[in-house]
Amino acid sequence: MPSSHRVSRMAAAICCAFGLLYGGAARASDIDPSTLALLRELKPLTDDLARYRYLLVAMHKLPLNQRLVAKQLLATTESELGLYSQALRDFPIDSRKVYSDPLPAIGDWQAVDAATAITRLATGRRLVLINEAHHDPHTRELTLALLPRLKAAGFTHFAVEALGDDDTGLARRGYPLTNSGSEYLHEPLYGELVRRALQLGFVVVPYESDNSSTAGRETGQAKNLYKRVLADHPQARLFVHAGYAHIDKAKGRLGWAAPMAAELARLSGIEPLSIDQTQFREANPRVPHAAYDQLVAAFHPTVPIVLERKPEAGATGAAAWSSDPTLHDVSVILPPDGNAPKDAKAVPGWYTLDGALIPAKPPGEDEKRPDWLGLGGQRLPLAVDGGLCKEKFPCLVEAFYAKEADTAVAADRFAFLDADAQSALYLFPGDYRVRVRDADGKVLEERAVTVARTPVK
Repeated sequence: MPSSHRVSRMAAAICCAFGLLYGGAARASDIDPSTLALLRELKPLTDDLARYRYLLVAMHKLPLNQRLVAKQLLATTESELGLYSQALRDFPIDSRKVYSDPLPAIGDWQAVDAATAITRLATGRRLVLINEAHHDPHTRELTLALLPRLKAAGFTHFAVEALGDDDTGLARRGYPLTNSGSEYLHEPLYGELVRRALQLGFVVVPYESDNSSTAGRETGQAKNLYKRVLADHPQARLFVHAGYAHIDKAKGRLGWAAPMAAELARLSGIEPLSIDQTQFREANPRVPHAAYDQLVAAFHPTVPIVLERKPEAGATGAAAWSSDPTLHDVSVILPPDGNAPKDAKAVPGWYTLDGALIPAKPPGEDEKRPDWLGLGGQRLPLAVDGGLCKEKFPCLVEAFYAKEADTAVAADRFAFLDADAQSALYLFPGDYRVRVRDADGKVLEERAVTVARTPVK
């Protein structure tokens, strides 16, 4: 993707985030000069580790009241480097809509596996949309589980926001490259979405718009989806993975701007099945008495769930619960991470980066990665540690599928900031190439590994 497009995509994403935060549609021209300067300096930094190093240093040079965007970009970059717990800790915007209405009662509602329920709800539908929080790849796990189910149910096209238009060899190659789209695609689970969809035989569709205003971007995305899939393919059935409020069926979270899903419904005349999974998920620091924690305490999810009315409840209305039926049809509740750090509210410590003391807490020596990375036992842990970095920090340890190029989106990756830190890469059984490199791109080590096909117990 050309660097000018990368910057406009960043600006568009920031406008969307500001819209979610302040309840209105924003424009790129609304961004303050210090943030625009930050974006310009980020422009040539296409490597995630280099961008991470730059953001850590640059953010602390900004006035406190001008760090919002830098923190947003830092958290997204952390997620792309496999630092998922850190991304949740550092993200400055809690975009989850505050839910103050009465919550579903356990006497009337029951928890159902979300992939099973959504597949059933998609019966007879031509258009299904699901959203994600860009800095929280836990919101990609359910989409990955839905892909084979919806393909078996007759869905033909899979559209993802992060793909660009320039990778004409994607379908033939069978896997995404790091330059196949925006930086979001660098995150391993996002890459796995594209890889798995191609393996299953989906037509994978890019649909992003370069319009930098919120309203223009929503309309542009909808027009691209309509023209590329629905307008000329009357038998097509489309599954869309989008960000945040793009999947809303009515105005509201983006102010006066009509969301992409609403525009697509207007253009196509097709009623979408819209699924939200960004509202009821884990966030750190935790908000006391949050609706999410109450739902977890009541329904005890261990996988993504939706709530369905119990047959004996006798009430009328939709079978699946939605926190806001005007915006989306189904609310997904993601399970909490059993490995979540307990010190999310702790004051960051100091460590040295490029000769400067930076107040950013690195991953702890005993800090485990999220338990959902195993994908229910499908992926197995491969132990790695900071000793691989040979005292070059930050450094990145990443695993590539053995038959894919070095420029492919990694199967998993993890950034180390400390020689004593220990972690694991989560990989499907098979053959891989593990590479260790520093922030300047120098390869420190490379080795072939095989992840054994151990039976799941």
